[in-house]
Amino acid sequence: MPPRAPVPCTRRGRAGSFVGILTAIVLILVLSAAIALADPRTVITGSGCSVSNVGYLTDLAKEYERRSGTRVLVRGGGSVVGIEDLRSGNVDFAAACRPRAVDDPTDITFVQVAWDALVFIVHPTNTASTISLAQARSIYAGSITNWKNMGGPDLRMKVFVSRARKGLSGVEGSMRTLLLGGKEPVETPHASFVSSTGIVEQMIERTPEGFATTGFSSAQHRKVKMLQVDGVRPSIRSIVRNTYPLKRPLFLLLPKDPKPQVRKFVEFALSADGQRFISSKNIVSLGDAK
Repeated sequence: MPPRAPVPCTRRGRAGSFVGILTAIVLILVLSAAIALADPRTVITGSGCSVSNVGYLTDLAKEYERRSGTRVLVRGGGSVVGIEDLRSGNVDFAAACRPRAVDDPTDITFVQVAWDALVFIVHPTNTASTISLAQARSIYAGSITNWKNMGGPDLRMKVFVSRARKGLSGVEGSMRTLLLGGKEPVETPHASFVSSTGIVEQMIERTPEGFATTGFSSAQHRKVKMLQVDGVRPSIRSIVRNTYPLKRPLFLLLPKDPKPQVRKFVEFALSADGQRFISSKNIVSLGDAK
């Protein structure tokens, strides 16, 4: 009998080969990612100010990664969280929306990279459109408690305040300095204190009677209404021209001995390209405010 012809590769055989190749590719990719993550020169981490994180820092980190190949992983949590993370060595850098406080570690360097302003935010359905600085102080003193006194609906106000468990949050610290003459917001039955400004903004998005203070940089990315202050609308133009009050700086924070890649990231933030990128995100850059 003539020898039998070779049996052609079956579909199952071809499928098995394909699965094997695909598995090998996946393993290579996973291994490459693990190597990259294990190499401290390719990844830096940061945490802190929610206003900065939402407003510009996440996008700046992605842009720096695109240009340099260094991964920059950032998260919010508030200025106090960032400072504590930096103090304990859990992150390589931090972000803050207030200047150095007395209790902050003396070996942390504050580097200003942009400008911001405090804004008063309400739910988009609220018919109130403007507020005076005096009225804002009265709200935080507990003497204005209903929106009908502000041109809004007949609703009892729900005031949300960002307050860190320890230390002074960026927004509350700025409020005390720029608005309240060093005083604290009064704790009243209609005031709720939460751990970060990010949570405050989210609460206003879903609370028709809500009122809060946050940063212009992040508020523009939320589904909230920013009130005019003494008739001036918060905007890049009004902040730059100083016609809008409550202007404040935004910082990146460095430890005593930062990694070289952290220094390079901050240098990029301060460079002409970095400042142009920050400005492109509708944030007031250092050059804008000159």
